[in-house]
Amino acid sequence: MTGHSEPRVGTETSAAAGTSATEASGCPGVLVTLLLASTLGVMAGSVISPVVEVIRGDFGVSGTAAGLVVTAHALAVAVTSPLIGRAIDHCGVRIPLAAGLVLYGISGGAGLFTTSYPALIASRLVFGIGAAAVFTGTTVALLQLFTGPRRDRVMGWRSAANSVGGLVWPLLGGTLGGLSWHAPFAIYLVGLPLGVAAVLALPHTAPHRAARTRGGVLALVRQSPAVLGFYALQAAASIFLYTMVVFLPQRLADLGIREPLMVSLYLVVMTGAISSLVGLVYAPLRARLSYAALLRTAALAWAGAFTVLGTVDHPVLLLAGPALLGLGQGLSLPSLTVLVNESAPPALRGQATSLAGTVIFGGQFLSPLLLGPLIGATSSTVGFLTAAVMAGLIALTLTTVRMASSTSPGGSASASDN
Repeated sequence: MTGHSEPRVGTETSAAAGTSATEASGCPGVLVTLLLASTLGVMAGSVISPVVEVIRGDFGVSGTAAGLVVTAHALAVAVTSPLIGRAIDHCGVRIPLAAGLVLYGISGGAGLFTTSYPALIASRLVFGIGAAAVFTGTTVALLQLFTGPRRDRVMGWRSAANSVGGLVWPLLGGTLGGLSWHAPFAIYLVGLPLGVAAVLALPHTAPHRAARTRGGVLALVRQSPAVLGFYALQAAASIFLYTMVVFLPQRLADLGIREPLMVSLYLVVMTGAISSLVGLVYAPLRARLSYAALLRTAALAWAGAFTVLGTVDHPVLLLAGPALLGLGQGLSLPSLTVLVNESAPPALRGQATSLAGTVIFGGQFLSPLLLGPLIGATSSTVGFLTAAVMAGLIALTLTTVRMASSTSPGGSASASDN
C-alpha cells in the first residue's frame, strides 16, 4: 500500500475552532461522552445476537434471515455514511452526532414492541441511520480533539471502550433475553441520554475552510489511493467479527450450548476482554511497532481464531477462538482508524471516516450473505475454516506489500511503515 504524509487533524482548522478543540480536549466530560458513545457502535448488532436463535424460532425464518436481524442496520450505515460525513465536514460534528444518538435510541428501542419480521427489519434499517451518525461522529470528534502521542492513547482507550461495550451490553442482552427476545432491545435506549450529553459537552467547531470545495470520494481516492487498502482491511475485520457473531451460536448449539447468557459469554467475554486489554496497551505497542507489523499480527490472530473455531470441539478450548479474534480486533481497529485519517486531506476527513463506516458496516451486512449459503450447505466448521484461509491470505499479502504511512513508531515523521 502506498500513501503520502498529511498534516495532522486540526492543524488547518480555523483559529476559533482550533481553540475550542484544544479546550475541549482537556475536559474530562468530552472524552467520557465520546468513549461511552463509542461503545454503542460495536454493540449495535451483538447486543441481540444471544437471542438470534429465539427470534428465528419465533418467526419461523431461516438462519440467514435471522442473521439479517443482527446485520440489517449495517446496510443503512453503509448507504447513509457518506451523506453523514459530508454533513460533518460542512457543519461540524456536534449536532449530527447528538441527533444520531437520539435516533439510535428511539429506533433501536422499537424492537421492544415489534411483532413481525418485516417490521423488525424496517426498524433495524432506520436504526442504521442513527448508528452511522454515531460511528462517524465519535470517530471524527476524537481525531479532531486529540493529536500526537495523546491521540494514540485515546484511540487505544476507544478500542478498549468498544470492547467493553461489546462485553457489557451483550451480556446484559443475554440476561434480558432470558425474559423475552424483545427485552434486549431496551438497551438501545441508552442513546437518548447520551444524545443530550453530546449537546451539552461537545464544543461547537467550525467546519474546515476548504470543506465546501469540490471533492468527494473521487478526490479522496485520487489524492490518497492508499486509503482503498485500509478500507479493504476494515471490511475484512468487520466480516470476520460478524462471521463469529452470527454463526458461532449455531456452532455452540451443535455442542449443546443454547442458553442465551451462555451464548453471550462465548460471543463477547473472551473477545471483549482481550480486545480491551490490547486497547489499554495499544499506545506503548504503537511506540515500538509499525502499523504494518500491528496489522500483520492482527491478520495472523484472525487466521488462528477461525482455525480454532473450525476444528476444536471442547467447549473450554473453543474459547481460544474468540480470544484470538479479540486480539486481532484490538490491534486493527485503532491502527486502521488513524491510517484512514492520515491518508485523507483535512477538508475530506469527515467523508473519509464516513466511508470507513460504509465499508465496516457493509462488511457486517455482507458477512452472513457471504458465508451463510456455504454454512447452510455444509456446516459452520467449514465456514470458519474458509474464513481462516481468507485471513491467512491477508497476512501473506501484508508481509509482501510495502505500507507507506505518515508516522513511524513513536509518532515521528517517516516515509514508510514496513
